[in-house]
Amino acid sequence: MQSALPDAPGAGASAADPRSSGNISGTVIDRTGAVVSDCRIKLTTKDQSQTQEVTSGDNGQFAFSNVAPGPFQLTFSSAGFETQVAAGILHSGETFIVPLITLPVATAITQVQVGLSQVEVAQQQVQDEEKQRVLGVVPNFYVTYVSNAAPLTSKQKFTLAWKTSVDPVSFGLVGVIAGIQQAQDQFSGYGQGAQGYGKRYGASYADFVSGTFIGSAILPSVLKQDPRYFYKGTGSIRSRILYAIAGSVICKGDNGKWQPNYSSVLGNLAAGAISNLYYPAQDRDGVGLTFESGAIGIGATAGANLIQEFVIRKLTPNVAKNDPSKTGD
Repeated sequence: MQSALPDAPGAGASAADPRSSGNISGTVIDRTGAVVSDCRIKLTTKDQSQTQEVTSGDNGQFAFSNVAPGPFQLTFSSAGFETQVAAGILHSGETFIVPLITLPVATAITQVQVGLSQVEVAQQQVQDEEKQRVLGVVPNFYVTYVSNAAPLTSKQKFTLAWKTSVDPVSFGLVGVIAGIQQAQDQFSGYGQGAQGYGKRYGASYADFVSGTFIGSAILPSVLKQDPRYFYKGTGSIRSRILYAIAGSVICKGDNGKWQPNYSSVLGNLAAGAISNLYYPAQDRDGVGLTFESGAIGIGATAGANLIQEFVIRKLTPNVAKNDPSKTGD
């Protein structure tokens, strides 16, 4: 703020030799009338030929001596107050008394930088993933389109597994699988009819839940691995094919580094071993069935990754905004 000071001698000013310099003095106060000490006052003459700086004393007063006559400007600066500017004209030999300078308190500007923790970032990304559905219907939770997605906590891994397991569409897909098995009379020990279908449905759902929790929640939590497929979306078709297939046996660790996908491989084997507990006796093959189921699981994962890499992305709305296929990352 700038104010013009009187250009005539103020109260107490005295005329002097027109060729002599003059003095400028005054007092700085705040809006309550209290004096402001240690206020920095800078004097500048119009032609920039003279510059002086002083600070106000404990009584708020300041003074400049030997000031060349002519127009001048005073700049008042003090911590916690707005800077004030005043201008006037000093006559030769004059002692210029500056009217009281009142400094208003500076408007408080507080800048708060809010940074999300890694867990909070992961939670937001998981919430985005939970909106991903193929054709807006089929869950597509276990793929991230964020190349540097934050690692999931154990709680987030279990929550994602639970939501996948109890999703209505998951129940429907299991029903379709059980229907196909019944039509082909797979696991004939279950029989036919509603009872046979119910047993097949229960076994298929048990396979799905055990595989999801063991391979995508329990082991990833213990081994600190990420159960999601990290969409590539860039590069040559060959590089993307190899990347997708490799995703069945390698994964990102919670430390962000690629490593053998023990969670998926062991999860498939464990799910196969558990299935021996409830499949018909004649369809059990002990270790053979376990490794067969595990191999099928690895192959299915590779196939699913290929579909994710080249097809599903185009059919899935509501993907993360920083999808590398859009940003070029």
